[in-house]
Amino acid sequence: MQIKELRNGMRGVDVEGVIKELGKTRNVVTMYGPAKVMNAVLEDDTGRIILSLWNDDIEKVSVGDKVRIENGYVTSFRGRLQLNVGRRGKITVL
Repeated sequence: MQIKELRNGMRGVDVEGVIKELGKTRNVVTMYGPAKVMNAVLEDDTGRIILSLWNDDIEKVSVGDKVRIENGYVTSFRGRLQLNVGRRGKITVL
């Protein structure tokens, strides 16, 4: 799948791209307890999307890494699409 094909509400998304930017890591409290979250920008030949990274996934990636997201899902936050790896998804640095 390509980034330009992603739509709000999609589940089971598999996509590859390059990490172009990394945001700041934030500490948050979720219903599961404390966590770390960071937004990154994922880009392929067709577009860009915000990639939401949580906890251990934050340490896996650097700017310029090509990654594969498996079983991700797409949401909209503040009017912008976001790709989420989630608990059932997986991010792999290629």
